[in-house]
Amino acid sequence: MGNKNQVKRLQQQRSGLLRRMIKSTDSRLKPTDRSKAKPKKKRDDDEPKVIERPQGSSAMFFQYNTQLGPPYHILVDTNFVNFSIKNKLDIIKTMMDCLYAKCIPYITDCVVAELEKLGQKYKLALRIIKDPRFERLHCMHWGTYADDCLVQRVTQHKCYIVATNDKDLKRRIRKIPGVPIMNVALNRYVIERMPDAFEPMAKK
Repeated sequence: MGNKNQVKRLQQQRSGLLRRMIKSTDSRLKPTDRSKAKPKKKRDDDEPKVIERPQGSSAMFFQYNTQLGPPYHILVDTNFVNFSIKNKLDIIKTMMDCLYAKCIPYITDCVVAELEKLGQKYKLALRIIKDPRFERLHCMHWGTYADDCLVQRVTQHKCYIVATNDKDLKRRIRKIPGVPIMNVALNRYVIERMPDAFEPMAKK
């Protein structure tokens, strides 16, 4: 019995040495030894994961938007015009009273289309936005849903302030860093998320 145990031990040592010295594909290895010699596969957890993140805008210096400054470029939403009419506010004059600087209001094609769809009731709003002091921005997309268009524009170009009273649109704009929001409140315009250097009305 002792001799048999010694022989088994020697065979195990010999096969262990062979596995260290030769490849697992070598013909001298037995099938049982070859299965033992197979290298362990790496788990998926061990492999580094690639995380894709959206590229930050070059206009942002940390949380400060360097593209903002007078004259201010203001994207006007449909309901902002309607709220201004209800409160009897002159849009351009009240914008300048709010920011103490020259303001250029911009109207997109889809905002004009939304007002045209609303019918005769909003005829005055259409007449106001056709003022030559309002700059017209042409849209390249299909449909007339203004919210998506405004969000896309301020995501690509950080030089705009968004003028709106729409709660859903304001919630979407707040997720985009460096874009201020202007809205109608208490018979005047209020600016939100404006940098300290350009925030004259925030402390009043």
